[in-house]
Amino acid sequence: MSRKIGFIGVGNMGTAIIRGLASRDIEIHGIDLNTARLDELHEELGLVVETNAAEMAGKCDYVLLAVKPQHAEPVVREIAPELNDSKCLISICAGLTSQQFREWTGNACPVVRVMPTTPALVGEGVFAVCLDDAALTDDMKTSIPELFKGIGTVHELSEKLFDAYTGVIGSGPAYVFYFMEALIEAGVSLGLTRPQSVDMVKGLFLGSAKLAAESDHSVAELREMVTSPGGTTIRGLMHFDRNAVRGTIIDGAIEAYLRSVELGE
Repeated sequence: MSRKIGFIGVGNMGTAIIRGLASRDIEIHGIDLNTARLDELHEELGLVVETNAAEMAGKCDYVLLAVKPQHAEPVVREIAPELNDSKCLISICAGLTSQQFREWTGNACPVVRVMPTTPALVGEGVFAVCLDDAALTDDMKTSIPELFKGIGTVHELSEKLFDAYTGVIGSGPAYVFYFMEALIEAGVSLGLTRPQSVDMVKGLFLGSAKLAAESDHSVAELREMVTSPGGTTIRGLMHFDRNAVRGTIIDGAIEAYLRSVELGE
């Protein structure tokens, strides 16, 4: 008998997860104000369109909350009467703790926090999954991480590390795109056309990430392999070091971490 999972919210991230589950033996339900998106997912993937969140929660084994954090509490309180210890509430809402969800549900069911990254939209996300809740069954602890493996890599983390994850990894795609933008502008300033610079920089990051993922060398060793004595690369890297670029990146990630802590208070 297939499991049933209900999505409250089918925005970009919710839809990415749904697409990753489409080939599994899972019955997918969904509710959203965007009825056109629901109809599209129904036609394409067989999603069961729902019109009442509480009724959907009553039907499903797992309820995945994919709404904006400020909208989470009223939705969770609405579905709480339909939750019980055989179900599981999964949240991908940034900054909201498991304890908050337990309060809103009256400890009706186990809670799992999941933090995704936007590359999940192309099947290359990085997911942090918190399985700290003592009420989780062994089956839940096994099956829930599996839900996300079709659209990226999954890392089990204690909730106390979620703010660190958010500062470094959750916000990380923006840092990468920021650096990509800078290199694109550098290419244009040195005479490349913008389309040339964009294509080259995208290829640079794609190839570098693939090399880092598949090589037995550490990223420091891979950097050293490009850095010939007295060459062009060491000249650029020395300029970065003189301007504390490494430290600035670290400080930026720490600032994002601190903001994540603030949001959870």
